[in-house]
Amino acid sequence: MTIIQKAENFIFELFKDKVSKDHLYHNFHHIIRVVEAATEIGKASDLNANQLEIVQLAAWFHDAGFSVSNDLHEQHSVKIAEDFLSKEGYPSEKITEVKRIILATEHHSQPKDILEEIILDADTSHFANENYIGIAELLKAEWEATLNLVYTDSEWAIINRNLLLNEHRYYTNYARTHWNAGKEANIVALQKRLNKLENPEENGKGKKKEVKDDRFSRAIDTMFRVTLNNHTRLSEIADSKANILLSVNAIIISIILGTLVPKLDSPSNMHLIYPTLVLMVFSVTTVIFAILSTQPKVTEGTFTKEQVANRQVNILFFGNFHKMQLPDFEWAMNDLMQNREELYNALTRDLYYLGLVLDRKYKLLRITYMIFTVGIILSMVAFIWAFANIEIAAN
Repeated sequence: MTIIQKAENFIFELFKDKVSKDHLYHNFHHIIRVVEAATEIGKASDLNANQLEIVQLAAWFHDAGFSVSNDLHEQHSVKIAEDFLSKEGYPSEKITEVKRIILATEHHSQPKDILEEIILDADTSHFANENYIGIAELLKAEWEATLNLVYTDSEWAIINRNLLLNEHRYYTNYARTHWNAGKEANIVALQKRLNKLENPEENGKGKKKEVKDDRFSRAIDTMFRVTLNNHTRLSEIADSKANILLSVNAIIISIILGTLVPKLDSPSNMHLIYPTLVLMVFSVTTVIFAILSTQPKVTEGTFTKEQVANRQVNILFFGNFHKMQLPDFEWAMNDLMQNREELYNALTRDLYYLGLVLDRKYKLLRITYMIFTVGIILSMVAFIWAFANIEIAAN
């Protein structure tokens, strides 16, 4: 496993266990977005492999300090990164570079080289995102929950417009070329939003009440979209890791059956029987658990109108409706969409059950990796023991 993969696993566990759920913006999904943007810019900027690895590590750890405190979180992030990388035996000179780049994300920091420019541009890549306003709503909700900072919709639109218009700029050539247009489009969108908020009477009768009723609806919609997307990505990561173990152990089993087993009937190779058996047993067990971690749960695929009326079934999950007739499913969906509160409840249930699936996947995956690790160690010990006994017997 590479240092980048180890960092990803560490940050995922850190945000899952130690970062408050009130951090609707500074969460694992934000980290992934920054890492992907840093990788995109780094490759386009022709960084060498060492430079790209350092930037990626800095991106993974740049907000890890939120697990300690909101205040001076960059300083805490540096400490967490240093402790982790030192334990992993990462070179000290590279650790110093990672720390330097993390500190470049401090407010009002000015980049000193291309690596610091990349991390700053990656950290603000969402300024060019077509869903920027929704993402900003998550930050607004986070500040209200964690810092007790409350802004009206107009105040928040002004803050974001001024940030994009007067306080921020992209540093790298790649970001300026590919993201400035999206950023400018978001400035226009913010100004239009501000005009509507400041002049509600121009938007028709009853528009002012609608704005009040839907004050947090976009933030809620974005929260569900981001969180569900995050959970889906985590499921893909788990399946990818399971597939790696399946491929590796399939190769091991093929080598055992094709190379070792045919030679075990020879008296001169009798000492290899037990080590080969140990390796074979653990490889097969690893394959079984890897399959279990990716095995889908088959459900009945039908539900009654009474269950829909009593909200006893999650109709947003395909496993609950795949055997339904189209008219019945359309009726159930239309019934759900009549009530926004019930729709949010259905999304909440969908998120909850997806979380249960992820919990099962990662528990089985953890067991699978443990079995594989123990199997490799015991197999090596068994082979060493076998060859040592042969050498003793020969003497």
